[in-house]
Amino acid sequence: MRASHAYACGAALGYAVDLLLGDPRRGHPVAAFGRAAGALERRVWRDRRDAGAGYAALAAGTVVAGAALAERAVRNRPRARAALTAAAVWSVLGGTSLAREALAVGSALEAGDVALARERLPRLCGRDPQGLDAEALARAVVESVAENTSDAVVGALVWGAVAGLPGTAGFRALNTLDAMVGHRSPRHLRFGWAAARLDDAVGWPGARLTALLAAVAGGDARGAVQAWREDAHRHPSPNAGPVEAAFAGALGVRLGGTLSYGGRTEHRPVLNTSGRSVGTRDIARAVRLSRRVSALALVTTVAASAVRETVREGVRRGREGKR
Repeated sequence: MRASHAYACGAALGYAVDLLLGDPRRGHPVAAFGRAAGALERRVWRDRRDAGAGYAALAAGTVVAGAALAERAVRNRPRARAALTAAAVWSVLGGTSLAREALAVGSALEAGDVALARERLPRLCGRDPQGLDAEALARAVVESVAENTSDAVVGALVWGAVAGLPGTAGFRALNTLDAMVGHRSPRHLRFGWAAARLDDAVGWPGARLTALLAAVAGGDARGAVQAWREDAHRHPSPNAGPVEAAFAGALGVRLGGTLSYGGRTEHRPVLNTSGRSVGTRDIARAVRLSRRVSALALVTTVAASAVRETVREGVRRGREGKR
């Protein structure tokens, strides 16, 4: 195996393992990081932005440094690097688990069991399920599938293509920190500010690629682009906006509106106002679109990483030839 192909082969293998098996059932590295980050938060929490910035830098920086050291240790062993990359990519991707949880809620709704759908929704997103009817539950699932296609799959692949193993691991670390402390609760309004802003920054390229690929892979490219252009900027999240708008346009549905997180009600703008209301069958359609987007993202990022590694290898050989 050529050194320039090690990351690409490892990423493809890790993606395939996630597709077949889903998340590791025991010893999940992301869960272990979450426990460690939670313990660190309890020790360093202060109701200040600077304290939160230090917390985010220490937690994510440790992960990035560890990944960089691990990658460096196998840099001259392409097969070992590919294996390490495959394990890391498998551990950070969540596409298969996302699809399973979304389809489980969809199955409950198809069976008319709204109570079961409400019970399962928290496994997919942090939205308050109580009081949601079948249509609102279906909309919550479609929105979560759209946003998490970027967060749980495409973003990690993008940063892997850009920065190798440290990029993949660092992206997942920041995404996890945002989920833990980035929300606007009284405890985390200031402390979680840095984690939320860092997550917005690293999520920017993956969200745009996700929206673009949703337009390419969806059933209505024109509708996806139009909804993205006209409605995405009105969403409170700079990254969820383009993704959800593009999915809404591609699927021909309306997303957004009133929702509740942690007892706090939000009135979000409607995305793709010309679309119809979300129905139960749209959950499976959103999952299929998510899978197509993820597959295209893998092809795109693997090709980009192979080019990056080939260029680096050529530069290194050129320098060695001048010695």
